Amino acid sequence: MSPAGRARCPRCDRPLITCLCAWVRPTANQVRVALWQHPDEVRQAKGSATLLALSLQSCERWVSPEGDLAAPLPAPWLQPGAALLYPADADTPPAGELPRTLVVLDGTWRHSRAMLRAQPALAALPRVAIPEALLAAHGQRYRVRKAHRPGQLSTLEAVTLALGHLEGDPERYTPVREAFDGWVDTLLARAGRSD
Repeated sequence: MSPAGRARCPRCDRPLITCLCAWVRPTANQVRVALWQHPDEVRQAKGSATLLALSLQSCERWVSPEGDLAAPLPAPWLQPGAALLYPADADTPPAGELPRTLVVLDGTWRHSRAMLRAQPALAALPRVAIPEALLAAHGQRYRVRKAHRPGQLSTLEAVTLALGHLEGDPERYTPVREAFDGWVDTLLARAGRSD
């Protein structure tokens, strides 16, 4: 039971009334995802990280102990072959140059900047950016949180677009994004919105 007395799903850790397990689409990903979740995002009902972590076959989610952003990250995340999904001057590496691990920051843009400041080794990783043309084609679909600029996506959208591009198989992640769209529709309907 949650502190408020509501039963929680043992798989997604959401209150049963907002359980998102029906939206999970198990998907095998080639590039391992290392998802560092800001402590403020852990219980965020509108966050997409839980759905992403449950859908991807190779995804490790981590939260800083006691909210300490400077706590050591899991060592494999910083080893050769790791790359950070974060805007950069260049797009993703050329096809065939797959990172072994794609490190992803889950939080607001303000959170992500604080996370990078707290972890200089992470900030020094090679960066993977989603190509502008791919962002434009995808559009703004995450309607439960306001995007302040074009290209600001949910964590799930950003990761699935980046993986599809890196791995050369964007269609593999379409069921995950379609399930995400359905989940967003459900959230909006529950809030009495349709936008």
